[in-house]
Amino acid sequence: MERALMKIGFIGLGNVGAQLAGSLVRNGFDVTVYDLAPAAVEKLVAKGAKAATGAADLAAEKDMVITCLPSPAASAAVMEAEGGVLETLKPGAVWAEMSTTDSAEVQRLGARVAAVGGLPIDCPVSGGCHRAATGNISIFAGCERAAFEAALPALKAMGRRLLHTGPLGSASVLKVVTNYLATANLLSVCEALAVSAKAGMDLGTAYEAIRISSGNSFVHETESQVILNGSRDINFTMDLVLKDIGLFNGLAERIGAPLELGPMFQKIFEDGAERYGPREWSPNIIKRLEEAAQVSVLADGFPAQMVDEEPEVPGEEVSRAPIPAPAAE
Repeated sequence: MERALMKIGFIGLGNVGAQLAGSLVRNGFDVTVYDLAPAAVEKLVAKGAKAATGAADLAAEKDMVITCLPSPAASAAVMEAEGGVLETLKPGAVWAEMSTTDSAEVQRLGARVAAVGGLPIDCPVSGGCHRAATGNISIFAGCERAAFEAALPALKAMGRRLLHTGPLGSASVLKVVTNYLATANLLSVCEALAVSAKAGMDLGTAYEAIRISSGNSFVHETESQVILNGSRDINFTMDLVLKDIGLFNGLAERIGAPLELGPMFQKIFEDGAERYGPREWSPNIIKRLEEAAQVSVLADGFPAQMVDEEPEVPGEEVSRAPIPAPAAE
């Protein structure tokens, strides 16, 4: 289906959702939006979107309905409650769950979508708000191949790298795995920078040393910059880290996989949220270390927010890297 003819409903215009919906509008899709915050809706309407009065109104006669919400409970409410998406979702329409959610819950809701003839996909994103804003974020998609193909025009407009991960729920598993790793990277970067500061290192030099070394990571190249700037603004808050770590730890418990680091990360962020507030920017978890070590982890020349300077290009599907053949003896 051509993008100009594809009608999309988008529910949830938070930090990431507003950027994803904006990419659809910018790329010529017919987009209707809904959010509990009128100001968020007004911003998208000003860019060319239409406004819905509720979830059922939004879903009616749409080819694709996208939810991007802060919790599994919020997604369940907009899908199943009176006046929800399931009341009006038409047969053959795609439901794309772009929230970070529980794999078992997305499978449960997906079964209800399939029962009314819809095509369910869990397709969380990864890469930060700055890449969501430019359509260069990565998107995982767990679904049947037919659903992936139906959603592909919209996914290509919202993301640069698209990975079909397998059946419904598989993308949500991989999303909480990658968010767990991002948290591990953030906490280790915070300790590395705090130790560098306490040792008297120039922190601009320390940043570059890590960046060009085996200790580098995506988190270092982004979150370390806003840490050193002092803004600590990465458009992600401590309560959302706790949600993500809780999903990872809950998944591990459900499948019987023992953990050592996950519970520790949860305790660190629980302490951070208690000290600084659950809506504090997540990189400010470093304040615990600054206070304990009596150091200031700041340096000149770093940005207050990350901006994606890569040009926007149509997304493309990527596949698992081939496993190298063993070398001939």
